[in-house]
Amino acid sequence: MIRVTLLYNLPDTTDEAEFLKWRLGDHQVENASMPGVTKTDFAQIQDQYTLDDPHARAPYRFITTVEYPDRETFEKYFYDEPREEMEKSFAMMKDPVFLINEILVSTE
Repeated sequence: MIRVTLLYNLPDTTDEAEFLKWRLGDHQVENASMPGVTKTDFAQIQDQYTLDDPHARAPYRFITTVEYPDRETFEKYFYDEPREEMEKSFAMMKDPVFLINEILVSTE
């Protein structure tokens, strides 16, 4: 399984309540209906645990995960996302980091 993990903040001028209304509604439906996607989650980061400070302020505010069944499906659909859509999404984020992960073991 391939999991895309996106960590990001919002630009200082963004109304977080309005963003969450959009992100939890229309955008979540869009993410879940993307071709090849088997699961997607969205979360608000609360804390960052470190040995020095178990309640440290996290460097990111939000995290989105999107899962694909395998590398072939991921590459077929993720990299073919229309550039305009990606740019529109990036404009709503500050400091985005995409991590592409191959899940080696998972329990549910």
